[in-house]
Amino acid sequence: MENLDEVDLKLLKILHNNSNFTVKELAKQVNLSASPVFERLKRLEKNGYIKKYIAILDAEKLHQGFIVFCNIKLKKHDRNIGNEFVADIMDINEIVECYNISGDFDFLLKVYARNMKHYQDFVFNKLGGVKSIGSTHSTFVMAEIKNTYGIGII
Repeated sequence: MENLDEVDLKLLKILHNNSNFTVKELAKQVNLSASPVFERLKRLEKNGYIKKYIAILDAEKLHQGFIVFCNIKLKKHDRNIGNEFVADIMDINEIVECYNISGDFDFLLKVYARNMKHYQDFVFNKLGGVKSIGSTHSTFVMAEIKNTYGIGII
């Protein structure tokens, strides 16, 4: 963060809320011309502050609004088993987030499904095919209260 100035942080805050602005519109908001704003954006992208630009889709409208947090305990702890688990889950579409965590479980998955039946099928047929899993524990989301889709820039 030592290389970011006030304008960089302002650009990041603006883009975090709406990444659909043109460079010209961003320049107006930070009181600079388009050329230095374009250069700043390229630097922020190159240095990894901006990872990518995305559209946030409505899971309910796409009939995938059933959210589950699934805790995973591996069969045993070693590098090969952990790497095998990570490789196996990377291409499973229902899993949108995966965290390696401490405590009673090894990983926390955020899963989107159509409904309970879809989630049951996912557990039996997709997670069930991941040989490194020892046990799972599912928590079903009743309502999403806050999701900022990223970080709060302080």
